[in-house]
Amino acid sequence: MAARETPAARIERLLAAGDAAGAIAAANDLLAQSPKSFIGLLGRARAHLRMRDNISAERDLNAALAISPNDDLALLLRANMDFHLGRTEPALAGLRRVAAGRSAQALEASINLLEALHGAGRHDEHAEFVRKGGAWMKDERAPLHIGRAQFREDSGAGIEALKAVFRSRAHVVVRRWAGFEAVGHLDRAKEYRAAFELATEVHRATTGPVELAPWLGLADEQLRLLAKSPMPFVPRAEQAPNLAFIVAMPRSGTTLLEQMLDRHPAIGGIGEFDGLDHVCRAMTSHPMWFRVPGAVPQALVDELRRRYVEGAAQIRREGATWTLDKSLRSWRALPEIASIFPGAVAISVDRDPRDVATSIFLSYFNPSTYEWTSSFDAIRQVIETQRRVVPAALDALALPNERIVYEDLVEDPAADAARVLARMGLAMDERVLSPELNPKGADTLSRAQVRQPINRKSIGRWKNYEWAFDEKWDAVVAAHDARRTRKPD
Repeated sequence: MAARETPAARIERLLAAGDAAGAIAAANDLLAQSPKSFIGLLGRARAHLRMRDNISAERDLNAALAISPNDDLALLLRANMDFHLGRTEPALAGLRRVAAGRSAQALEASINLLEALHGAGRHDEHAEFVRKGGAWMKDERAPLHIGRAQFREDSGAGIEALKAVFRSRAHVVVRRWAGFEAVGHLDRAKEYRAAFELATEVHRATTGPVELAPWLGLADEQLRLLAKSPMPFVPRAEQAPNLAFIVAMPRSGTTLLEQMLDRHPAIGGIGEFDGLDHVCRAMTSHPMWFRVPGAVPQALVDELRRRYVEGAAQIRREGATWTLDKSLRSWRALPEIASIFPGAVAISVDRDPRDVATSIFLSYFNPSTYEWTSSFDAIRQVIETQRRVVPAALDALALPNERIVYEDLVEDPAADAARVLARMGLAMDERVLSPELNPKGADTLSRAQVRQPINRKSIGRWKNYEWAFDEKWDAVVAAHDARRTRKPD
C-alpha cells in the first residue's frame, strides 16, 4: 500500500512542477486544518512569489517568521524580498546571516548576497567576499561574480571574463546578465561599435521572437474607448488619498524622479511595486473590462483597491503620508488607475526617444515580457504608442497630472520638483534636489546613476549610436523637442 502524501510533500511537489496555483490550494487546505502551520504559510508564501504576488507573499512570510524566526529558508526569502523592495541594510544583514550558516540555503544566500552587494554599489565588500571564496564558487552563477570583481582590478580582463560567461553554457539568465554588463562596460569605455555589436549578439542569443500585438493592440483598444462619449471608464471607488503614479516608459528618468521625491519627508516611494500589475491582470482578464467597463463587478473593484492599498502601506516608508508608485505598467494602466484610484496624481515623464531607445537596447530586460527591447524598430513603435496613449488618457480621464520632460528636469530640477509637489499639495523641500543622498535602495537598472548628483551625462547619449536611427524616428523626435523648455543644441 502506497504511503499517503503528506501536506508538506504535496506543496513541494506542486512547487517543483511549477504549479503555483496548485501549491496555494494545497497550502490553503493545510491552513484550514491548522491556521498556524509554518509549512502551510511558508509554502503559500513561496507560491505567491512564483506568481509575482509580493503583497500576499510578504503577509504569509511575516506570519511564518513569527512562528519560526530562525528558519533559514524563511530568512532567505525575507532578505530577498527586502532587497527587491529597496530595504538594503536589512536585506544584507539577513543574507549574511544565512550565508554564514551551514544550512541548505547557505549557498543560495551567498550568491544572493553577492548580487545584493553588487546592486547596492558595495564593490569593495563584493570583491572581498569573492576573494574569500567558498562553496558558492561551484555554482554556475559564480563566474559572473568573479568577472564582476575582476573588472574592478583589470577592466579589460573583466570584460573578457563577462563575455566568456555570456558565451558559455550557463543558464540563459546568467548569460544575458553577463552579456549586458559587458555591453555597459564597453559603452562607458566609449567603445560604441563594440558595445552595439555585443548587444545585438546578446539579444539574438537570448531573446525570443518580437511580439508587438499584446502591447500595441491593447493600447489601440484603449484609445478607441477613450474617444467614446460618454466616457466608459468612470470612477468606481472613492477618491484615493495621497497616491501618485509615475507614468513613463522604462529608462525615462523614473528612478531619478522617485529618488528625488522620496527625499521629501511626506513622500514614500514604493518602487516598481507589483500591486498595479495585479490590478491590471485581474481587470483585463475579466471579459467585460474592454467591452463594458461598468459591468465589472463592484466587489472585484473593491477587493483590488483594498489589496493594493494594504500592500503599498506595508512597504511605504514609516512616517510618509503620500505613496509614490513607479510601476512601469502605469502608462498602459491609466483607465484602471482612474477607475479604481480616482484622484490619484499622475506624473508623466518623457525623455528624448532616441536616448530611451539606446538605453533600452543596451540594457537587460526580461526577455519573455520585454522581447520588443531587442529591436530598434519595435522600441520606436512602442514609444510612439506611449506618446499617443498617455496624453489622450490624461485628458479624457481628467486625472490630476503634471507632465515632465526629462531634459528640462535635469536642467532645472527645482522648478519641476516644486511643480510636482504643488500638484500633490506639498511645499517644496530642498532635500529633493539631492537624490544621491537617499539611503533607499533602487532595485532597478538605474541604481548606479542615482547614487550621483543630478547631471546631464545621459542627455544625448544616442549620438554615440547615431547609425541606429533612420528617418522613421523624425516625427516622434520632433514632437519631443517641441515640448522642451530648453531647446536641444
